[in-house]
Amino acid sequence: MSSVAEKLQRKEHRSASAKQVRLKLVYLDFWSVVKFSFLIWLCLGIVLIVAAVLVWIVLNSTGIFGSLNSLLRDILGNENFSITDSFGLGQVVLFSFVVAVLNTVTGTILGALGALLYNLSVRFTGGILVGFQNS
Repeated sequence: MSSVAEKLQRKEHRSASAKQVRLKLVYLDFWSVVKFSFLIWLCLGIVLIVAAVLVWIVLNSTGIFGSLNSLLRDILGNENFSITDSFGLGQVVLFSFVVAVLNTVTGTILGALGALLYNLSVRFTGGILVGFQNS
């Protein structure tokens, strides 16, 4: 009688045949694409807002706004000028929020149009052939 280790050793020597599957993508569900594109663009909008706040905080803490204030005061000749009055944290957050909302809306609409155009073009092209192979 052979041991379990010998049986496993014999099984390793056999070469496993590679299985291949070919699938054709012929339909995209419209609402699934709309929901997916909305979630993707919503996440990107949140990243945009967080990145804008972090950039503003870094610029403020490193003193870039202070040196820019002094430079612009010398150029403009106005002693009351302050760049943070125009580009404060509140204004930066509001602007990035508006841009994020606009990006989310337009990205969702473009995702929906892409799904619609793909579903219409499948009638002519036959779809995309995707192949998977087990290695």
